[in-house]
Amino acid sequence: MKPYYLLLLLHLMPCCNSNSFTTPFLKSLSLLIFYAAFCCSSSSTSQTPTLVLPLKTQIIPSGSIPRPPNKLPFHHNVSLTVSLTVGTPPQNVSMVIDTGSELSWLHCNKTPNFPTTFDPARSTSYSPIPCSSPTCTTQTQDFPIPASCDNNNLCHATLSYADASSSEGNLASDTFYFGSSDIPGMVFGCMDSSFSSNSDEDSKSTGLMGMNRGSLSFVSQMRFPKFSYCISGSDFSGLLLLGEANFSWLTSLNYTPLIEISTPLPYFDRVAYTVQLEGIKVSDKLLSLPKSVFVPDHTGAGQTMVDSGTQFTFLLGPVYTALKNEFLNRTAGILRVLEDPNFVFQGAMDLCYRVPLNQPKLPRLPTVTLMFRGAEMTVSGDWILYRVPGQVRGSDSVHCLTFGNSDLLGVEAFVIGHHHQQNVWMEFDLEKSRIGLAQMRCDLAGQRFSEGQ
Repeated sequence: MKPYYLLLLLHLMPCCNSNSFTTPFLKSLSLLIFYAAFCCSSSSTSQTPTLVLPLKTQIIPSGSIPRPPNKLPFHHNVSLTVSLTVGTPPQNVSMVIDTGSELSWLHCNKTPNFPTTFDPARSTSYSPIPCSSPTCTTQTQDFPIPASCDNNNLCHATLSYADASSSEGNLASDTFYFGSSDIPGMVFGCMDSSFSSNSDEDSKSTGLMGMNRGSLSFVSQMRFPKFSYCISGSDFSGLLLLGEANFSWLTSLNYTPLIEISTPLPYFDRVAYTVQLEGIKVSDKLLSLPKSVFVPDHTGAGQTMVDSGTQFTFLLGPVYTALKNEFLNRTAGILRVLEDPNFVFQGAMDLCYRVPLNQPKLPRLPTVTLMFRGAEMTVSGDWILYRVPGQVRGSDSVHCLTFGNSDLLGVEAFVIGHHHQQNVWMEFDLEKSRIGLAQMRCDLAGQRFSEGQ
């Protein structure tokens, strides 16, 4: 069975009265139909209006969203995708929102393999960026692959991906439209050459919207002071909110500071959302690990990144081994371990179990708590184990621990994935350089907005 991405899609529509929005839950066998609205909230205290974006999901095969080289080569993903218009006159595009990437980009009309494209020749407001521009010479310094100068003296960007996909083209600016608002001069990549390992599915989106802390990311260019998201663990609904979230019903958040290192280090991503992991508990037991294992070393290796684009959570070898051993001890006699040394889920998750196909639900499992500086994230119940699609052993399905070993992937970092962020309000506060967390029923949060906040 082919692995799948889960794609959260947003359609933006201006609305003056938030009471007019209702969230339909239309489903078919293979597709969760999505609807969403774009609302300007009066509760924002910043000059930039708050954008409230309810979400639904659509299941599409993997490979349609290529991954940059600094991302884990996983096979599943829940990505936020925004539908908007770009150019003069406006052209419809859809862009995958990625908190782990900086440069936003669109497939342009010179790419024959991607029918969903943006045509710069049709836009009178399109403007390519020369390689002598400060945008090209100074603002691209955090790109994984440095920008270059092409034969026409235009700023050239090259992106390569873990699934062997690649894309390249010129940096440009154009007008982006959100509802009735327009943002002129937004910098993005107009990609005119692409190779994809799954070109048929790449037509599902026109490009990618970078949301990290880099100077050319979408949130940096828009100057949003913060953004939040909340993904439901029950029906794949949820919401993305750009701007302030001053709502009376919002649970008080616990904040953990973002870690910043000004000196460039070879293994430290300076524009990622990096926090300090300080320990891990299995149920009520703190794993016996020195705090030094969670601290980046002199090369920057060992940072902890919060990434909505990565599905599961990956831990460096010594920490993963300690968690795996404790979890094994706690589940002895409760779950049957999969004795198959040749099976490692997604190349990094080697603790798997056999669960009878006729067993309606998993037994009560130990919780795992990630302890950050000033905040905690507790993973429990069905989010501890993941049923692997298409894997059957006799009359048993295969379930794997949703924590993986970064060392097996050659990744020198801890990565907190979106699977463990479900039913957690996640606030990225750029103004105060911190991330806020609070346990929340995200399906109910979405209903709050549909009922008028």
